[in-house]
Amino acid sequence: MARNSLGIDKAPGDTRVVVAMSGGVDSSVTAGLLKEQGYDVVGITLQLYDHGVAVGRTGACCAGQDIQDARLVAERLAIPHYVLDYESRFRAEVMDSFADSYVRGETPVPCIACNRTVKFRDLLKTARELGAEALATGHYVRRVMGKAGPELHRGADPARDQSYFLFGTTTEQLDFLRFPLGHMPKSETRALAERYELAVADKPDSQDICFVPNGDYASVVQKLRPEAAEPGDIVDLQGRVVGRHDGIVRFTVGQRRGLALGERAGTDNEPLYVVRLEPETRRVVVGPRSALGRSEIALYDVNWLGPKFDGALPVKVRVRSSQALRPAEICLATDGATVRFTEPEVGVSPGQACVVYDADSGSRVLGGGFIRRFA
Repeated sequence: MARNSLGIDKAPGDTRVVVAMSGGVDSSVTAGLLKEQGYDVVGITLQLYDHGVAVGRTGACCAGQDIQDARLVAERLAIPHYVLDYESRFRAEVMDSFADSYVRGETPVPCIACNRTVKFRDLLKTARELGAEALATGHYVRRVMGKAGPELHRGADPARDQSYFLFGTTTEQLDFLRFPLGHMPKSETRALAERYELAVADKPDSQDICFVPNGDYASVVQKLRPEAAEPGDIVDLQGRVVGRHDGIVRFTVGQRRGLALGERAGTDNEPLYVVRLEPETRRVVVGPRSALGRSEIALYDVNWLGPKFDGALPVKVRVRSSQALRPAEICLATDGATVRFTEPEVGVSPGQACVVYDADSGSRVLGGGFIRRFA
């Protein structure tokens, strides 16, 4: 039997696919597309955060209205739909981790943690228990079959590519995952939503972190970890006190705005930036932009999807989700990895992800890790 469009040796009608439905247009179209192709589609929506807080807010995923939107889409497509209460595991795996990272003086990316845990680990397990052959999502990344098995590649539309947030996907998970939208631009997704007559066709894309109302992450962290909001000194590179702050949670490396500095700060009117955070002493260290450059960074919690190699491997990397790819080289170790940039990188923030791509095309995700704090 020939393989179906998902690369499975079964007829579509005999292939059960669980679709992670967030209530947005991308996952809704994913469900519609697979339904149209004849697959046995089951929609699952995760309740990740308290309805009472989330209902009525727009611009965030996994909120109360989003669950209702997903339910309406499932009704329109005539597919079974289930809502799973993942609040407790989301709190432990994502929210608490998010707050702890800020306490350590880092700048976390909670969407990466969510994908690695409650979505691609826990939901994938549930999909298998339901007898599914695959778990499909609306992410704009591509799953490409290579000589050694499935590979993770950037989405075809550079403006929509979400590979930065999925570097933690394991090889085993990639065997089971499918990304039907990875080859298309957002405009095509919207057009399909119109054709399927989905109520979410014109729904705006999510912008906020689902558990951070109005983008005020500092107040959320303060509620979960009050110590992150303890006041302290702002000092220059020589250790001189140049101001005070209301908590390191309000700062990230590379930040320029929001610094309450005294008259002794800076010279020749040169703007100052946050160079590093020292949570042990509650100090925010500031300096000129030139002090932000990093030629080398260390990574922890590395997930490697690429082939094995010895020594240093030429690669392309990005240390922020919206950043263009930068040339670098990576050396793997048992406890992490070291990345050396061809040119110093400005504004590298501990806790953020450094995602690694192949050096030739910059298409394939080879892996990545989280940036360690530096002295």
